[in-house]
Parts: sequence; C-alpha cells; structure tokens
Amino acid sequence: MRHLIDTTDITVEEVDRIINTALDIIDNREKYSQACKGKKLATLFYEPSTRTRLSFTAAMMELGGNVLGFSDAASSSVSKGETVADTVRVLGCFADIIAMRHSREGAPLVASHYSDVPIINAGDGSHAHPTQTLTDLLTIRREKGRLNNLTIGFCGDLKFGRTVHSLIKALSRYEGINVVLIAPEELRLPSYIRREVCDKNNVPTREVTTMEEVLPELDILYMTRVQKERFLDEDEFERLKDSFILNSERMKLAKSDMIVLHPLPRVNEITRDVDNDPRAAYFRQVENGKFVRMALIYTLLEWAKEAPETSQTPRLDQNMVHNDWRCSNRQCISNWEDMDRLFHPTEDGYRCAYCEARKK
Repeated sequence: MRHLIDTTDITVEEVDRIINTALDIIDNREKYSQACKGKKLATLFYEPSTRTRLSFTAAMMELGGNVLGFSDAASSSVSKGETVADTVRVLGCFADIIAMRHSREGAPLVASHYSDVPIINAGDGSHAHPTQTLTDLLTIRREKGRLNNLTIGFCGDLKFGRTVHSLIKALSRYEGINVVLIAPEELRLPSYIRREVCDKNNVPTREVTTMEEVLPELDILYMTRVQKERFLDEDEFERLKDSFILNSERMKLAKSDMIVLHPLPRVNEITRDVDNDPRAAYFRQVENGKFVRMALIYTLLEWAKEAPETSQTPRLDQNMVHNDWRCSNRQCISNWEDMDRLFHPTEDGYRCAYCEARKK
C-alpha cells in the first residue's frame, strides 16, 4: 500500500504526475466530478486546522466522494486513550483513504504501519507537511512555469517550520535550485536538514539576517511567521521582529515577477498593503491546495487498485536498530504510545525513524 508520509516517499516523476493531474483537473473539472464516487475519505485531525481540513473535504466532495472523521480528538475515542495504530485500523473498516494531522511527530508514519488503506500526512508537529509542499510546487509551476532554475528565499521561522523543511526537501531534487535562508539566529534552519538535504544534493545555500539584502535576486519569497514564543529573550525578539515583515516598501526592491508564498495563517509578517500586489500569490496558493489534494487522493486510490499488495512506500528500508533507546524529541510519537523504537544510522549517528531527531 502506498502512503504519503514525507514528500520524498514519492519520486520526482510521481510528483510531476500528481502536479500534471492537478493541472488537468483545473482544466477539466467535469471529467473528475465522479472520479471517486462511492469512495470515502476519513479526516483524522488531532489538532486544529482550517485550510488543510476543509481543503481535503472540498477535494473529496468535488471528486464525487464522501467524507467522515473528526476535527477534534477530544470528541473521539482518542480521549479514552485509543492509540493511533488502533484508530487507523478501525477507520480503515469504514474509509478508503485517510488524511491525518497530529501534534506528535511521526504519528502518520506509525499509522501507515497498521493501515490497509492509504495514509496521507496532513502535518505532524514541526516535522513534515507534504501536502502543503505539493500545494507549493503546484503554485510555483503555475506562477513560474517551471520547478527548476529558481532562487527561493525562506523567511521567518525556519527551525520549527515544517512547511519549510518539506519544501526544501522537495526542491532539492530539481536542477538549478538556490536556497537563501532569512532568519534570526534563534530560528535558523536545523543543521541536519542543511547538511543532509542541501549539501548532499549540491544545493547552494546561504544564510542572511535581513530580506533587503537578497530581495532583488529572488524568484520566490516564502514567508513564515516569526514566533515570539520561540525566543528566550523578549528584548531580542523586539529588536529583530521588524526585520522579517514584508511590506509594500520592501516589495519595491523585488523583481517584477517575483512571487510571494505563505502557508498561512499569517499574523503580521505580511502587511495588508501587499495583498493587492499581483506578485502576492498566497491566496491563489490556497486554491491550488484543493486541486493538488484532489489529484493526490485520486492518484493514491488509483495506485491502491493498480499496485500489488507487496508494493510498499519506501520508508524504513535501511538497517534499523530496534532496542530500548528513547527518542530525544519529547514530541515524538514513540514517547507517547507503545510501539517499536526504531533508529537508523546516519553520518552523524543514529536518528529516530519516526521524527528524525538525533539520538543523544
């Protein structure tokens, strides 16, 4: 059974297939209006969501299918202590495909170990958000006409921003990608992502502390919120916060065809005066999310019909170590539920198979 837990679970060719299907859906809505008739999507959202949950719901409805599930874990058997493994085994009796958002990192991967239907990771903690990444890729393709030979600046919270981590992983597989990291010291991109993703794929990467110094060279500016609660020193936050706010004055420094993306919700990192700029693509990005999730649901269900039962998502295929180690990440699902504790070897030691945290 094929699942989507991380963007790298699917090849570049498969990503392109999903994006091309989304483009076909945009051009031929009626053709897909009954494509999933009789099928049911279960949305298991253990933490709050507006865009992602409603986007999945709208996607399945526009494909002619039905939706069930929960948007609040407190109203489900989770509140009684039911594990992720048991929940997906139960929901798999009622649904043909499952979209899951969870605050514990690695939870969708655990679900995929026990599910007889495709699992889609709709966001797990600060770890990954692959459907947002597919949304971003579709938006870039529609706005720029390509997914290669691009300079993209990531601005804001790059340390905890799962959308940033996922998109960097995805773009690193295309040619001619240059990454600029615009963040305060406290919120820099984790070194292991820079080392194991950018460096290994020969993606030129540099760090700066203000957007002014790089805006003129960017093809894409990907904004995220600088989170006050991540700073130990409130004075330091006050000193830095205005460096990461995009306004119309700063937009004057950018190329005429640069686009601005944001996974939303925003707070104050993009001012309202930017909204009417034709380069502001973040609300178009939201609509693209529905189309790409339609394409993903349709494709995963097609793969479930076509592929033999032995065809597995290529996860955990390395020499795993299974022992009594505990993951160092308190938010890892392995520290909250009973499951095999798995670690895989990397160049800098062992990492948790569920959340990628390095063993300390």
